Formats: sequence, C-alpha cells, structure tokens
Amino acid sequence: MKLPSRIVDITQPLDNDTVVDPPFMRPSIRYVTGKENAALMCELFPGLKPEDLPGGEGWAIEHISLTTHNGTHMDAPYHYNSKDAHGNPMTTIDQMPLDWYFRPGVKLDFRHFDDGYVATAADVEAELKRIGYELQPLDIVLVNTRAGEMYGTDSYIHSGCGVGGEATRWLTERGVRVTGIDGWSWDAPFSKTLERWMATKDPRIIWEGHYAGITTPYCHMEKLRHLEDLPPFGFTVACFPCKIKAASGGWTRAVAMFD
Repeated sequence: MKLPSRIVDITQPLDNDTVVDPPFMRPSIRYVTGKENAALMCELFPGLKPEDLPGGEGWAIEHISLTTHNGTHMDAPYHYNSKDAHGNPMTTIDQMPLDWYFRPGVKLDFRHFDDGYVATAADVEAELKRIGYELQPLDIVLVNTRAGEMYGTDSYIHSGCGVGGEATRWLTERGVRVTGIDGWSWDAPFSKTLERWMATKDPRIIWEGHYAGITTPYCHMEKLRHLEDLPPFGFTVACFPCKIKAASGGWTRAVAMFD
C-alpha cells in the first residue's frame, strides 16, 4: 500500500481556552498530572511509595465534560430528526457504514460569500464547474468558508456562509453521504438566521441544511480546520467518528491525504 506524501490535519483540537462554542456548551477539561496520580497508583500496590516510581510519577489522565458536538465532530442522521421522510428510524453514529468515512474528497471554496449567506445548488454547480470536477457518488464534500479565518475569536460562531436545504439535497441526490464545513454549523450561523427569522417568520429557513437529510439521510462534519491548505480535489478524506452507542454524533479526527 502506497502511503500519501502529505497528511493535513483538518481537525480542531479540544481545549479549555479556544473560543469555538457559545458559553452554554463549551467543553471543560481537567488535567491530572502523573505527579498528582502517583499516590493513587501506590494505593493499588501495598507498600509501593511514590519515590519508587520513575520520576515519582503515576499516570496522567484528563477528566472531560463535553457534548458529542464539541470540537470537530460528525453529525449522524438522528441528530436532525428521529425519523426519515418514510417514517423509518434515523441511524445513530454507531450504526453508520464505515465505508462512508474513507473516500475521495472535493473542496468547495465559498470564502467569498458573506457571513450568513445560504449557499444554493447553483452555487455548488458553479464551483464544481470552476474547478473542473465531476461529482461522484460517496465523494466527501468539504466547504471552505470565511469562518475558518475567525477560528478562536468571538466572531467564529457568527462567521461564514451555510449550506441551504436545496444545495444539500442536490448533493445527496447525486450520492454524496458525507459533507463537512469549517464553520460552527452546516447551516448559516444562528445569529444570521435569527435576523432572517425576525424579518420573515418563515420556519423553512430554520436548520434547513440539516433538515434536508430527512429526505435522504446523510452525515456532515462541523468545525473543520485548514481547508484552505487543501487542493480543490485529488485528495482522500479519512474521518471516522467515535463509536458512541445510540448517539447523535461523535468526535472525529479528520485528515486529508494527498501526494
């Protein structure tokens, strides 16, 4: 098996300090050092003393409190509804076919769209034409938005365009089953959608990219990074989510590989 010459990490790290979520859902990580845990290790072995251990250290561990949608993660169909358009139960993250998550990738550069813009099927078609790529079933489609530039700032959750219901259905109708975006959500930022909601009170604009999956279930990644470092196509994406029973999503270490 020939290994790729370049692997780009397109995953956000989980940490206590970088602002990528609203206050009500930020992760909390408590770090416990090997020095702090030396006594605990000694309790398991009567007569053992911390000074008997190399450097006086036991094991380092971390206690983490977070949701399945913190950091770079994969949304399962169950996240956006419990049943599909035919009344069938939506699949959870532990039930998804693994072959969806190791596929050729294609990048749509939507960094020129304003914050809150809702990308359409015509936008997707135009970008594919610009880069000269014909979409294939099970391609992993990554959307590079302005949000990537705002990573770690208070503006991040308000930045970038989203992908609308029409565009999402256009992708799934062509066999796409995994997508990803460097913004906080596959949809337009909630703050921008709120402005439209106050003006229109049209419920069809709410979470429309997510709810499009009720028709044809699909998965998407949110909070990706470094998409600007990828070519338009010619790379492979590996993005296996953590296997959490009956969960709506799972944390994902996503990478792009190419020569």
